[in-house]
Amino acid sequence: MEAEPPLYPVAGAAGLPGDEDRLGAADGCEAPLDELVGAYPNYNEEEEERRYYRRKRLGVLKNVLAASAGGTLTYGVYLGLLQMQLILHYDETYREVKYGNMGLPDIDSKMLMGINVTPIAALLYTPVLIRFFGTKWMMFLAVGIYALFVSTNYWERYYTLVPSAVALGMAIVPLWASMGNYITRMSQKYYEYSHYKEQDEQGPQRRPPRGSHAPYLLVFQAIFYSFFHLSFACAQLPMIYFLNHYLYDLNHTLYNVQSCGANSHGILNGFNKTVLLALPRSRNLIVVESVLMAVAFLAMLLVLGLCGAAYRPTEEIDLRSVGWGNIFQLPFKHVRDFRLRHLVPFFIFSGFEVVFACTGFALGYGVCSVGLERLAYLLVAYGLSASAASVLGLLGLWLPRSVPLVTGAGLHLLLTLGLFFWAPVPRSLQHSWVLYVAAALWGVGSALNKTGLSTLLGILYEDKERQDFIFTIYHWWQAVAIFMVYLGASLPMKAKLAVLLVTLVVAAASYLRMERKLRQGVAPRQPRIPRPQHKVRGYRYLEQENSDESDADGERGGDCARAEAAPAGPRPGPEPAGPCRRPCPYEQALGGDGPEEEL
Repeated sequence: MEAEPPLYPVAGAAGLPGDEDRLGAADGCEAPLDELVGAYPNYNEEEEERRYYRRKRLGVLKNVLAASAGGTLTYGVYLGLLQMQLILHYDETYREVKYGNMGLPDIDSKMLMGINVTPIAALLYTPVLIRFFGTKWMMFLAVGIYALFVSTNYWERYYTLVPSAVALGMAIVPLWASMGNYITRMSQKYYEYSHYKEQDEQGPQRRPPRGSHAPYLLVFQAIFYSFFHLSFACAQLPMIYFLNHYLYDLNHTLYNVQSCGANSHGILNGFNKTVLLALPRSRNLIVVESVLMAVAFLAMLLVLGLCGAAYRPTEEIDLRSVGWGNIFQLPFKHVRDFRLRHLVPFFIFSGFEVVFACTGFALGYGVCSVGLERLAYLLVAYGLSASAASVLGLLGLWLPRSVPLVTGAGLHLLLTLGLFFWAPVPRSLQHSWVLYVAAALWGVGSALNKTGLSTLLGILYEDKERQDFIFTIYHWWQAVAIFMVYLGASLPMKAKLAVLLVTLVVAAASYLRMERKLRQGVAPRQPRIPRPQHKVRGYRYLEQENSDESDADGERGGDCARAEAAPAGPRPGPEPAGPCRRPCPYEQALGGDGPEEEL
């Protein structure tokens, strides 16, 4: 019986004499080298390229989801711990029994001061930190500082709480500025990976068309803020499942409260000094804080392990190589741009409205009327409605970009006017449904405000050299607004509502004026981004003697050196864009030297 031939020919095996393939090429030792080590015969380059860029796009989506989940867990843990901590420390019996004469109210006031006052200086160091560490590593470092703040609550003392609160205040603006920059960069990357064929046809020297990444930016910002606003609901889980079991009902805590809502003054004037029916055991507190610490650690792992880099290594080097002095000055120089100046009132209102929802409305209207035990449910209604309404930011795909932002401002305007004339009765559950509806509607306005502003900044400032400066300015003004709310905490409710109303009207009018200027073709004045200085000590391939340099690069470098060594003098005409022209940062990142765009 004859042996069956093998299914696959063995490479290098000598075949039968005269055994040749269909094309006449001999097998075995006589076969050409290309057939033995060459490409797979069924290899489809176009299909492999398509699969490669599909994996790249999935990687971008993974980055967006990981950054969104990390920000949600971080802020949820921070808000939940701070809320539970302040309620426990407010109770007079809890302070005397557990801390004696340690001065816990003074520690709390200094801790809140550190959280609210420290971000005022963030404009000075945030761009430097983002450029030094990189966008992803700045996010990881800031999330780690939030986790540090959580860990200090295991041992509540002045030398643990206050320094961690100051560090947390320093990390607030860098965290959210790097988050906004990161989501914008992911939308630009997704556009590049989705239109890779157009990029190949145009060449690496050409920039994508302006606004081409806007649809992806709208989708990614909607995803990010849908996750982020869930943090307000997640922050209430310690209250719902732990602290609410130890609280007195509203008849005890609100016994001396005489006025609520628009007639109130300060924060819960007349609120009872004891709010805890029984003191929670230290073991139970340690369990809750350990769960929060585990969630904060999980957020760090999400950012570290699942978030990819926002820039390529050469782009990161170019962003740092413009000079640290220029990086420090550029946030201030961007104030020359009329677009930013017109958006500053909206930045301030964006900080006002979210703090008012969590303090002015939730305490002055909610707790004052329906009791402290229902505070968590009001904030859950606000967070869930804001999370669901963030999807409305996708209306910008079909409507003008001003519609979501103006709609959110109009909704806040109506709610502010309604709250200005409403004073709920203390210790009354009759109108509690009105509070939940108002909280949900305020969350819808917050979602439209946050998604609209972040998307607008990503569209107006799509140059990667500017994004960290722009988002730093945005979140710094928000921090300034939060500091102003902290200073005016003792004002009457009508004064707070009046400030909110005036800021909202000015913000909407200023924004519409900016859009009108842009339609009229008024060119904004943007500061020039300096070219990167290539002689950077520590980066070997940026030095003049580059061992990785190809022969063609060496010849080109020699020609350019001879051109620079030519005697200086008046030139008859404009300098042509030849091979010796210094490329702009975008072209350096892509490895090309096409025409430079004017900044």
